[in-house]
Amino acid sequence: QVQLVESGGGLVQAGGSLRLSCLASGIIFSTYTMTWYRQAPGKQRGLVASIIAGGSTYYEDSVKGRFTISRDNAKNTVYLQMDSLKPEDTAVYYCNTKHVRRDYWGQGTQVTVSS
Repeated sequence: QVQLVESGGGLVQAGGSLRLSCLASGIIFSTYTMTWYRQAPGKQRGLVASIIAGGSTYYEDSVKGRFTISRDNAKNTVYLQMDSLKPEDTAVYYCNTKHVRRDYWGQGTQVTVSS
């Protein structure tokens, strides 16, 4: 059974930093693309950053240069380092992977950036 468990959210002032973690189980983690999404109130869930098995990364334009996605295959964990946070980064952040043509999601972790 695939499980994703996020942690690391919280309340931070604008300009601050947070690091999110997502622990995966039930998959051969090192072979999977892992993705962070976010959903702000009243908005659709959108992709933030993604990292493939080989380590290449993709970032949504608004977070380029501020967020860094990384993975530790020995720990079955993907991270999202978020620096220079802005109030518009406030959202619930979700970890995602695809297994046997199905999307799996974590429970989400709230990130709130105050101005």
